[in-house]
Amino acid sequence: MIKDLPCNWFDMIKHEFNKDYFMKIETFVDDERKKFDVFPPEIEVFSAFKFVDYDKVKIVIIGQDPYHDYNQAHGLCFSVKPGVKIPPSLRNIYKELQSDLGCYIPNHGCLESWARQGVLMINAVMTVRAHNAASHSKIGWQIFTDKVIEVLSDREEPVIFLLWGNYARNKKSLIDQSKHLIVESAHPSPLSASRGFMGSKPFSKINKLLSYKGLEPINWQIEERWTLDGV
Repeated sequence: MIKDLPCNWFDMIKHEFNKDYFMKIETFVDDERKKFDVFPPEIEVFSAFKFVDYDKVKIVIIGQDPYHDYNQAHGLCFSVKPGVKIPPSLRNIYKELQSDLGCYIPNHGCLESWARQGVLMINAVMTVRAHNAASHSKIGWQIFTDKVIEVLSDREEPVIFLLWGNYARNKKSLIDQSKHLIVESAHPSPLSASRGFMGSKPFSKINKLLSYKGLEPINWQIEERWTLDGV
């Protein structure tokens, strides 16, 4: 897995890879892949880091666990590959985006365009066994992803952390709020979206904060994708 991490990120967190906990993660995931389907595919585990360099990160979105059905997870939290049914949480994100900024709801759930603009979308747990939610949640991934949050918090340039739900909010202690900004609300899942996510207007808030810091706002509109067959 390490070979797929871009050098600009590798230099920031390379010391983690020689630690016992990370070597145990690699051994565990390698063994799992021999016996089960594991998502995302090995080449996409670190996809979030491939789209945005360490020093180009503007926003961090923290998810919890990868999607665990086929062709869904591809290394960006909340995102799914084109052609895959849009999951309920992402559907609610799109509804809030439409309410907040007037963006239309696209015909797919791939969020790569956000990543290319400086949005780092990471799950705290970076792998999962097929059809078995949270099956890799106790193998040490949180140690690694907490370190990613910490090295971003060490930056002098401001980062906006978008924390949806209590799981992500619990990461606040890792963030130096004297330098960085936090936008938070309930989680967009159907179980909690009506209790503080819908109407929270996170996208306009973030763009206002970026503009205030002299940074280019994010174009949150996900464009339609079309094929010869239509979608």
